[in-house]
Amino acid sequence: MTGTAGAAGAPAVLDHLVYATPDLEATVAEVRELTGVGPVRGGSHPGRGTRNELLGLGGGAYFEIIGPDPEQPAPDGPRWFGVDALTGPRLVTWAVRVTGIAARVAAARARGYDPGDPVAMARRTPDGGRIAWQLTPPGEGTTPFLLDWGATPHPSRALPVVPLVSLGATHPDPAAAGDELAALGVRWPGEPLAAGPAGQLTAVLEGRHGRVAFGRGAVAL
Repeated sequence: MTGTAGAAGAPAVLDHLVYATPDLEATVAEVRELTGVGPVRGGSHPGRGTRNELLGLGGGAYFEIIGPDPEQPAPDGPRWFGVDALTGPRLVTWAVRVTGIAARVAAARARGYDPGDPVAMARRTPDGGRIAWQLTPPGEGTTPFLLDWGATPHPSRALPVVPLVSLGATHPDPAAAGDELAALGVRWPGEPLAAGPAGQLTAVLEGRHGRVAFGRGAVAL
């Protein structure tokens, strides 16, 4: 599940998958029941109105479950990942890990695709530590957002692992989606993109009870 040598910097690799939900507590309970593995609390995103819980995917990647944080006031604008409009959990997007995010953005723009300006973020960890990163504004679907952890230790360390078996997606124009990936210096890390509705991602994870598919909701296979 690796990328290619990018347009700038070291090769981009799968960093994490984003499973967004309008009810984090209920979705975490469902994931725990289906996989037999309990997600680990990540932390709150100050000013964004969200918090997350995490599972490792193996290979230095992780599965992020993200939803509204009831301990924060409502943010000034919409929560990222379309959380406010969701009626149920959905695998909405993915991130690639890069170094030198500013150079990567500049290279993508030179190739005709603008991933947006990097934003600096940080959060506290449950043990009282602090992690910080930069990322481009996340969208939805087959084109990932970029994430640069800088000197921060990666969150996948010491997470319980539910291995990623496969990642599939549909797009109305797979060739156009491929052009955006190429501009970012990224290769789609799963099954070949299929023609179909935009933004439909499906990840299959290997839980303790067997395989579970996460897409528009989750189902044991």
